[in-house]
Amino acid sequence: MAQEIDKAKIKAAVKRRKKEVYTPVVPEMQLGFVHNNVDCIGCRACEMACKDKNGLPPGPRFRRVAYVEGGTFPDVYAYKVNMSCNHCAEPACLPACPTGAIFKRKKDGIVDIDSTLCIGCRRCEATCPYGAPQFDPEAQVVKKCNMCVDEIEAGRKPYCVMACMMRVLDIGPIDELREGTYKTKAVGPNDKVVRQVKNFTDPSLTKPSIVFVPSSKGVVESSAKEKKS
Repeated sequence: MAQEIDKAKIKAAVKRRKKEVYTPVVPEMQLGFVHNNVDCIGCRACEMACKDKNGLPPGPRFRRVAYVEGGTFPDVYAYKVNMSCNHCAEPACLPACPTGAIFKRKKDGIVDIDSTLCIGCRRCEATCPYGAPQFDPEAQVVKKCNMCVDEIEAGRKPYCVMACMMRVLDIGPIDELREGTYKTKAVGPNDKVVRQVKNFTDPSLTKPSIVFVPSSKGVVESSAKEKKS
């Protein structure tokens, strides 16, 4: 069922938005995701937990588990890449929104959407290189992962993280995750994380807040350099 639109509120938001010059928010602390591509079994419990938490109809999936397979016998491989919104340092969706419905939280860097200001134009959907914003055909607005902000405010972790039976998905301060100093079961004692794996959009575009424990077949040249540094 489509939500009722407050036209006066939308007009005021658009007017306010046009007066603003976009300056990326620098959060006090940036939360981000880590996913272990090697140990993920692709059960998709995280996907189901996310859809249940957000009451999503058939179609939209805020969290998506991609199966990557390739090679020729006997050198074959398969691994999983698990992603949702990456809560980028420079989100492409935010400046594309004509009403200012998309915002980045100052205290933890989470990118969220004010659904009362969304007009369903889908510009954010078109600009995001990771496919994070998704149109809800029932509500007629765009929605996406907000890292379960209500759970975080209560001192808990997102539903997707809590649902992961293999503990290969987690959140934490992205700087600590990149440095390997954050304590998490998603990263083993001998694992090194990278910012990019094969088929993942160039992270220099929006500076996504996510790192991976990559499969040996998923390492890209830039990731290989990171592992050595």
